[in-house]
Amino acid sequence: MNTEQAIQSFRDDYAALRAEIGKVIVGHESIVEGTLTALFAGGHVLLEGVPGLGKTLLVRTLSEVLDLSFNRIQFTPDLMPADILGTNIVMETAGGRREFQFQHGPIFAHLILADEINRATPKTQSALLEAMQEHQVTAGGQLRRLNEPFFVMATQNPIDQEGTYPLPEAQLDRFFFKILVGYPSGDELTEVLNRTTTGVQAAVNKVLQRERLLELMRLVRDVPVASHVKNYAVRLVLATHPRTDTAAPIATQYLRFGSSPRGAQTLILAAKVRALVDGRFNVSFDDIEACVAPALRHRLILNFEAEAEGVTTDHILGQILRDVPRDVQAVNV
Repeated sequence: MNTEQAIQSFRDDYAALRAEIGKVIVGHESIVEGTLTALFAGGHVLLEGVPGLGKTLLVRTLSEVLDLSFNRIQFTPDLMPADILGTNIVMETAGGRREFQFQHGPIFAHLILADEINRATPKTQSALLEAMQEHQVTAGGQLRRLNEPFFVMATQNPIDQEGTYPLPEAQLDRFFFKILVGYPSGDELTEVLNRTTTGVQAAVNKVLQRERLLELMRLVRDVPVASHVKNYAVRLVLATHPRTDTAAPIATQYLRFGSSPRGAQTLILAAKVRALVDGRFNVSFDDIEACVAPALRHRLILNFEAEAEGVTTDHILGQILRDVPRDVQAVNV
């Protein structure tokens, strides 16, 4: 298969996924596109929005259109790490002896829905750290590999913070995208009612096999990025580092810490997916810019002044995009 055929095949599979999800999810175009972008790039997603906006439904629908194993974990204050990873239990053998056997937890699936992830304690949240980064868990005294591909799709509620535990920065950094889920428009809400208050139920089909998804994920990695475009991504990330020579003024004013190198990795991989969806085998400046907010918003740590004035990370990133020129001579990094 030549390059043009590979690109068209990618677009066809993407469109098929998008169409099946559209049978259930009304609107939320950018939300669905962001989730699929992270999927093809091999990253995890954090969906944030008030209850009832379809976050859980989106992930469940995604599990139905992909031929992957799926588990949902409902995070609660009393959830323990062993409830996620699994534990050793005593089993009696045929000969009457008793021995420990490892009982796999729900983390051993291709697609994990971590529902209301900020409801669990930091100790339980930390059980996901190794799994999200290394695609393995240490349980029962052994390293156990997770199924490939492995994705965590987490949801959290930004209101009703009583009894919640904010995600540690180290865990937030392991999410490829943080996507904000907003309210539907009037027309979209009307369509939601039409679909959910009658006896008609949408049926979705599985349109992507595991092996094919892995093949498409490898194709994403093969998309070339010109040096000046890659340099633009580097300069955007460096501009978020306060009190440095490369910092944007707004970063020094409002940020305690800027993005980690994972932010730059995310920009490049997400831009590659966006290029393929657009039918191109090269990454443009527009691809990078379109991915800045979901890729970096959760990787910036605000200072007290920003919190007091109600300045958001999205506002800071918008100003950084205006301050950092697209194409200049390469900077030393």
